[in-house]
Amino acid sequence: MSCHKSLTIILSVATFSLCNVVFAQSTEQSPLLGEEPSLFEIYTNSTKDLVLKGLELVGIDYRRGGTNPDKGLDCSGFVQVVFRDALGELLPRTAREQSKVGNRVDNKSELKPGDLVFFNTMRRAFSHVGIYLGDNRFLHAPRPGKEIKVDDMSKSYWVKRYNGARRIVAGS
Repeated sequence: MSCHKSLTIILSVATFSLCNVVFAQSTEQSPLLGEEPSLFEIYTNSTKDLVLKGLELVGIDYRRGGTNPDKGLDCSGFVQVVFRDALGELLPRTAREQSKVGNRVDNKSELKPGDLVFFNTMRRAFSHVGIYLGDNRFLHAPRPGKEIKVDDMSKSYWVKRYNGARRIVAGS
């Protein structure tokens, strides 16, 4: 792993406020009385696997039509790789096709980590997809010249372009 990619992953994890999270050996570890559970403590094992696989790919170059992490990924290729490698789940190739899989999430307030979030970035609905992390953050491959990264859905750019979400992982 290159130094640049390692640094990018570290910064993404820090941005996502996960740098102090220690994974419990058991999935049933509860926080101390009166403490809020950390973001990772509320994830299911499947969701943890998705998020960790997605974070592993942070820093990989965007490549239009890309489906191979070694050569670059586009947004839907990124989502495909994460779901395939983390869960063995085979998703369709394009963001538009992925927008028809799973169960629709009607309100942003109902989003859960691992949900797919969709945006209109090319003057057509469902032209961009990412993986929701929680706390208004999502992982995605933005556009040519950029790398896979964590972004904030509360930025006006994303708010204006939000198309909806789908839940693929049951119980996430």
